Amino acid sequence: MAWQQLHLQCKKTNVDLAEALLLESGALSIMLDDAGDQPLFEPLPGESPLWDEVVLTGIFDAATEQGNRQALEQLSHDIAAQVDASRTWLSAVEDKDWEREWMTHYQPIECANNLWIVPEWLTPPNPEATNIIMDPGLAFGTGYHATTRLCLDWLTNEDLQDKVVIDYGCGSGILGIAALLLGARQVYAVDIDPQAVLATKQNAERNQVDERLLAFLPEEFNDYCAENDVIPVDIIAANILAKPLIGLAPYFATLIAVQGRLVLAGLIESQTEQVIDAYQPYFALDPKHAFTTQEDHHWQRLSGTFTG
Repeated sequence: MAWQQLHLQCKKTNVDLAEALLLESGALSIMLDDAGDQPLFEPLPGESPLWDEVVLTGIFDAATEQGNRQALEQLSHDIAAQVDASRTWLSAVEDKDWEREWMTHYQPIECANNLWIVPEWLTPPNPEATNIIMDPGLAFGTGYHATTRLCLDWLTNEDLQDKVVIDYGCGSGILGIAALLLGARQVYAVDIDPQAVLATKQNAERNQVDERLLAFLPEEFNDYCAENDVIPVDIIAANILAKPLIGLAPYFATLIAVQGRLVLAGLIESQTEQVIDAYQPYFALDPKHAFTTQEDHHWQRLSGTFTG
């Protein structure tokens, strides 16, 4: 089966109307893309930020009456007039095995110190390595993002033997799973997204570490800590965003043991100083971005990675 795509560019204020018109006209799905080069940071649950200029792509079955090229040319003209589209165009897409096509984009990734990230449908290139078996489609944290890779590299250089780790903003659970495979005794994974909590549990099962990894929503984790002897922990890994990291600084200070360590990531360069300022009331920063905390005249050493 072949498909026709109708593309139109409009302002974000007209996107809802354009989507409705495309769906009413028989579009099977709609994609939204940036019309320029405007960055959007990862949204919190319930937020749906859009670019100022958006390209909408409606996909139509070319074998249907509404999906033939002549009908779509007329449709693009009609919708463009209603949503003040700055441009429209059509393109054809041949049918493919879309599941297989998606899978071809993921290959094993070699990280530092013989740590590998391997999609679950592939054979590890080095069976003797530390291999994290992942489903890349479940949640953020496939290993293809630079901040994830940097955190993983940092973990491979830590002494994790028998350590207790919190993976805060766990996404796919990749950092917590890596910590366990590298020798940690216990991981507590926390995320505000229920889908991320589920993905973390499923990936933990894939790597046979689910008995040592517990995943929670933040409120659930706080309740669990109140009822169990969890804190202080040895290490916190938090690969999220600058705004939540800033707000979490005093909370993280209550979770870390003396001589504990912390890695922070998910920043762009211009946000680094803001995060440092937020953590300095609780942690002293050394030249290598290693934090230390003083409590009752004891120094608590943590390490921080700041990256975009």
